[in-house]
Amino acid sequence: MGDVTTIRRDVLTLPVADVGPDNPLPPLCPPDEIHRPDERDGEGLPRDMARQIGYGRLRSLLPERLRDGYGRSRAPRAVDTLVIENDRLRATVLPGYGGRVVSLVHKPGDRELLYRNPVFQPADFALNGAWFSGGIEWNTGATGHSTLACAPVHAARVTAPDGGDMLRLWEWERLRDLPFQVDLWLPDGSDFLYAGVRVRNPHERAVPLYWWSNTAVPEDRRVLAPADEAWHFGPERRLRRVPVPVHGGTDRTYPRRSEYPADHFYELPDGRRRWMAAVDADGRGLVQTSTDVLRGRKLFVWGTGSGGRRWQQWLTEPGTEGYCEIQAGLARTQLEHVRLEGESEVAWLEAYGPLTADAGTVHGTDWAAACSDVEERLERRLPRAGFEEAYKAWRTAADTEPGELLATGSGWGALEVLRAGHSLPGTPFDESALGDAQAPWQDLLRSGSLPEPRRAGPPGETLVAPHWRDLLETAPAHPHTEYHLGVAQWHAGDRAQAVRSWERALGLAPSRWPLLRCLAVADLEAGHRERAADRYTDAFDDLCRERRDDGEAWTAATAALGREAVAALLAVGRTAPARSVWERLRPATRRRGRFRLIEAELLLAEGDRDAARAVFDAGFEVADLREGAEAVGALWSRITDEPLPERYDFRMRPSGGGRA
Repeated sequence: MGDVTTIRRDVLTLPVADVGPDNPLPPLCPPDEIHRPDERDGEGLPRDMARQIGYGRLRSLLPERLRDGYGRSRAPRAVDTLVIENDRLRATVLPGYGGRVVSLVHKPGDRELLYRNPVFQPADFALNGAWFSGGIEWNTGATGHSTLACAPVHAARVTAPDGGDMLRLWEWERLRDLPFQVDLWLPDGSDFLYAGVRVRNPHERAVPLYWWSNTAVPEDRRVLAPADEAWHFGPERRLRRVPVPVHGGTDRTYPRRSEYPADHFYELPDGRRRWMAAVDADGRGLVQTSTDVLRGRKLFVWGTGSGGRRWQQWLTEPGTEGYCEIQAGLARTQLEHVRLEGESEVAWLEAYGPLTADAGTVHGTDWAAACSDVEERLERRLPRAGFEEAYKAWRTAADTEPGELLATGSGWGALEVLRAGHSLPGTPFDESALGDAQAPWQDLLRSGSLPEPRRAGPPGETLVAPHWRDLLETAPAHPHTEYHLGVAQWHAGDRAQAVRSWERALGLAPSRWPLLRCLAVADLEAGHRERAADRYTDAFDDLCRERRDDGEAWTAATAALGREAVAALLAVGRTAPARSVWERLRPATRRRGRFRLIEAELLLAEGDRDAARAVFDAGFEVADLREGAEAVGALWSRITDEPLPERYDFRMRPSGGGRA
């Protein structure tokens, strides 16, 4: 018998770049999502895959907001953690950052099984922006990294199936309006961390569902999975079937043998145990397995090209070992959504633990023998039949009500439970979690009226689900209500009605700039670029008259609106008004890397190529550079024919493409 499993609070001190304030402008446009295949590939795909790739695509990120207020200045800070351990394993969890498992140590050899990032550095990889690399992350919502990557989740101590302690993480995912939970526990004396996952659909309608558990491991590994074929997807966005392990004359199961970033989605045969492993030169490493519901397995590699190496440095710090990701999901590929029927749920069990295989076999040329060696050792350590029984036992504990509350997430789940009276045993969304963001929507529920803001400031978050839209449509038509109604109508695809709502509010609204900005976006989407530029100019003028201080909220609003306004004005050749917007940005905002890039573009538009080049020579870092972005290199190529300096090289494919 091993020592009893314990769960405790702790802190992890490391260099941290603050996430910063959210962008207060509602994200009306669909995300620029790189996880979408070229339409030409549709005819050659299996029927179920093609159907699921076309199902459930996001119209926008609403009701979420963009999280783009972070920088790249790091300072030591203590980060709250939850630690679950027995005598064999110690797992460290960040409840304030999506419940990420940032460390998994096998205690007998004091061996870290994951890639553990030595810094916390947000980057623009999540659907809504801020994300960080390393550890095991839980991705749900839509194709890509979760909007909860840098958000708090609820956490509590729960009784495990064997009577010990279990750590429950849960939250309300807002893109799909689905509650989920992740239960982490260590059976007595176990070398494996178990993760029981459940996603519930409390609504009557079916909902698109996405889930991938992503595990970062050092890239000097061989990655194995029981498959002879995979679907390859690279930055060129072509999805094609390839053999495993060798294609293009190279064994792609070694991450450092690919030149460019790529995904390999493995075709696991029906009936074969679901597992994936990453092993070093000595045959030691990590193995992950699951019950059959979690069918997909993927290897992501950064590649050896200059762009891939630059991204690796960007996400951590120079001198840190590189990483790759082994991932497990509900569908064959990460490009798909599956259908979760109304008033139903899906659940599965995962396990993560150490592996010691025969080095000669797993690194040999016989792929079948290498996979068999790993699978046989996994079976001896964690028999499949016993693991299925563990899943059944966990299902009996999944509804167990939490005990000691260890961390608090958002109040949005509590608001939904308050509205609809959902019964969600095991994942209580208590009214005590409700906060200022939910307060006006509570008033709408109670009184049927959305209160007007008591003081000037950027508007709060908008709820866009059908039931909230219905409440807004029947509420008194005050300007603030019309603003939120327009956002909800836009999200629903009723763009003409959204524009009418925003235009109705303009005449009486004490604060016009949020409405003008929404109308400017509508103009851009409709191809009316000149009118959009007019409205952006008016919106920024109005914001500058209204802003009260240099506080975080006003600074974030000014930066966000100014960035959009300059882009819209330059797109129609209005350099003088663009310069006027630029000069009214806060000095601290103009010093940020994103705005240094905008400054170089503005200078080039004004005809001052030398000054634009000087911005590059002085150096800047665009903290919120989007995954796959090529805007920096594209602007450089407009300024000079010289090779792109290494510090600005984030190209993830052989030829440029101009993604912003």
